[in-house]
Amino acid sequence: MKFCSSCGAGVALRVPPGDNRQRFVCTACGEIHYQNPKLVTGCIPEWEDAVLLCRRAIEPRYGLWTLPAGFMENEESAQQGAIRETLEEANARVQVEQLYTTFNLPHISQVYLLFRGRLTNLDFSPGEESLEVALFREQEIPWDELAFPVIYETLKFYFQDRKQGVFLPRVGDIHWRSRELGKYSVSMLET
Repeated sequence: MKFCSSCGAGVALRVPPGDNRQRFVCTACGEIHYQNPKLVTGCIPEWEDAVLLCRRAIEPRYGLWTLPAGFMENEESAQQGAIRETLEEANARVQVEQLYTTFNLPHISQVYLLFRGRLTNLDFSPGEESLEVALFREQEIPWDELAFPVIYETLKFYFQDRKQGVFLPRVGDIHWRSRELGKYSVSMLET
């Protein structure tokens, strides 16, 4: 950040009074510009024993599979965001049932909130950010072609819980050693 969004003057990194971190502070009006983690919300769209996945038509991870998810918008709830993202990426309508996984990604300052959701019908098709969308049973999941560790871990837990018939909320942190799938560590909180 170089300029204040309130008055247009330059900003400097400083620790404001009463704070303990450096923030961008306007050198003219004193406005403090906080930069906080981004919230990503999405859905596990379920139909019988299958889930709906989207093949990405955008970077990062173009051509790989993911659950419909994206950044929350202002003035929407996490559930509304999950419903919107599912509609935008898969032209699919869901009824959100429960918050299922929460993953913190401190290395990129993101928090993922993924919900279980029931597809209301089978009328789905690729949205602008998807090359294709399809339903997959567990044995059909393209595990080596999943776009992000969050998606891999969420689906792994989902199918474990499905076998046991109990979907436990999951909360954890993902730390990447590199951007390749499989080169990360996961620490889960007990639920």
